[in-house]
This record gives sequence, C-alpha cells and structure tokens, in this order.
Amino acid sequence: MPTVDVDRTDPDYRSWLKEAVRKVQADANRTADTHLLRFPLPEAWGIDLYLKDESTHPTGSLKHRLARSLFLYGLCNGWIRPGRPVIESSSGSTAVSEAYFASLIGVPFIAVMPATTSQEKTRLIEFHGGTCHLVDDPRTVYEVSARLAAESGGHYMDQFTYAERATDWRGNNNIAESIYQQLRLERYPEPAWIVATAGTGGTSATIARYVHYMQYDTRVCVPDPENSCFFDGWLTGDAKSDCATASRIEGIGRPRMEPSFVTGAIDRMMKVPDAASIAAVRALETAIGRKAGGSTGTGLWSSLRIVAEMVAEGRTGSVVTLLCDPGDRYLDKYYSDAWLASQGLDITPYARTIEEFLATGTWPA
Repeated sequence: MPTVDVDRTDPDYRSWLKEAVRKVQADANRTADTHLLRFPLPEAWGIDLYLKDESTHPTGSLKHRLARSLFLYGLCNGWIRPGRPVIESSSGSTAVSEAYFASLIGVPFIAVMPATTSQEKTRLIEFHGGTCHLVDDPRTVYEVSARLAAESGGHYMDQFTYAERATDWRGNNNIAESIYQQLRLERYPEPAWIVATAGTGGTSATIARYVHYMQYDTRVCVPDPENSCFFDGWLTGDAKSDCATASRIEGIGRPRMEPSFVTGAIDRMMKVPDAASIAAVRALETAIGRKAGGSTGTGLWSSLRIVAEMVAEGRTGSVVTLLCDPGDRYLDKYYSDAWLASQGLDITPYARTIEEFLATGTWPA
C-alpha cells in the first residue's frame, strides 16, 4: 500500500499568521504592568488591602489580558483566519478588548451582547471597529454567536469555554504572578486572601491554580452578584445550575455554569447583594478618588468583610482584590441615583455598614 501524503501548507496564510501573532505579542511587550493600589485602612489594624488596577490596560479593563490570550490561542490553533470575522458573546468589556485585537490584526469583529449593555461599552466596541449585535434575552448570546460564526465562516471565540485554558496559569506574566511580584517588598508579601469576581471564571482559575502550583498558603474567594448561578452551582455541586435573569453587575455573574468556572480550585464564595456592590464602589471613590465598575464593588465589599474577620480575630496580613474597569463606563448606571431608583436598589444601609466598619473596626451584625 502506497504512502498517502497530503501537504496543506499555505505560504500566504503562514505569512499572515506570523505577522498577526507578532502584532499581538508586540502589544503585550509595550504594555506596562498594572498598578497595585492601597485602600486606606487604620494602621493599628496591621492589615493591608490592595486593588490590582486593571483599568489601566489599553482597552481599560481586566479583559485586555483575556482578549490577548484568546487571540493568541485562536491564532496558534489555526481558528482565526484572514478576512473572516471573530464573533464573541460578551457583556461588554471582553468585546471591547477583542474588538481592539481584531482591529490590530485586521479581521472583522462582531460582539453579541445583551441589549442592557451600557451605551459606553457599545460605543467603545464600535470605536475599535467592531459591530454590536444586541439580543433581548441574555441566555441566547451563545447560540446567536455560534450561528453568526457558522453563517459567516468566521470563528466563535467562546470566552466562556476557553478563558481558563487560553492563559498560562503557571506563570508567563499572568495576573497572579504579577500580584506576587508586586507584593515582594511589602510587609505581607504573601496575601492571606485574593478576592476575584467571576464572569467567565478564567481569572479566578488562573489565580487559584497559580497559588496551588507555587505552594502558597493564600486562599481564593470568588464573590457572586445577584442573578447569577455561580454561587449556587459551587455550593451544591450542580454543573447544570442556571438563572433566568441577567446580572445587573456588568462583567460578572452568568445565567449558566460556564465551562471556564473551575469550582474545585477556589476556597470560598460569597453571594453579594447588588446594592452592596454599588455602595462599595462609591466608597472606593471616596477613599481613593477613583471611579470603578460595579464588579470592582462586588470584590471590594467581600474584601472588606474578610478584613473585618481578620480584625475581629486579631490577625494581620494582606488582602488583594481587583479594580476591574473604570467607572466612566457606568455613569448612567451605578453612579446614577435615578437608575438605582428604577431598579429598586437602596444602597444606604450598605454604605452605612462600610462607614461604620472603617471608623470602628467592627462589622455591623
């Protein structure tokens, strides 16, 4: 029987691929690391609280890291091809970052998003050359994205499946490695807790895996907003847990258990009221003069609760959470009293809790 030999080498495609990968890697090379900001706490507590400021990336959010990894993953797997669109299901920030990278390598980009996505995010996607395809039911973003990819001959990026595997969690300047390097000269270089909210689950998986790989004693907490199934699915072990209503905290919380949400790697979860998230993000502006998105507030509320536990138990140490994206994307939502009223959200008791804790060191019952 003769040898069957089929060579599909395409010199033009390989040349395009090399240039596309070079452009994405060059973006990483010229992008500085993000800052680790301190949230002011009373010195007597002996506790340091930090926020990893991911809003300083070129596309303004934590999702810039993810989008870069997803594009490199798709390119090196041969899934992204010249002239063919990349399609993504997103609540906004990932789509902004993916639109940037699609423009960088010269391919079309389509973002499939809930119709409730903030207008500023849609503006940013279009600014970077992307197209927004809005759906009324956020649960349909997956099937609509897959259909558009099939119809166009493009690639459905599917961040909710590939986020946890596209990033090298062992190192290579991932967010976890960066946090530990930046803490190296601090008084508590190994944090007691890292608090990371979940949209895809990719960031919490990267951090938790890195912690285990490096044999640190740090524990990982993932706060979940209202109208998300992650907490219930983690608590019960039900991989089919779902939620019928979309999360009001953009960028985190999902209606289904996503493949990238690695439940076994994390130590703790909290179910955080949306009003508490918004109260916390407004308290952040008071404390450090920076507006941030609602997901940052979810993480900060949980971090402050953990700090309160440490104070009550007389423990010292450090806690790290994330400043995920800038608040100017949400001026018509989380910073609007009219929007809060329309949603039936009263942040007053949660704001009072934060104020009382920072003044007395006691978390109100």
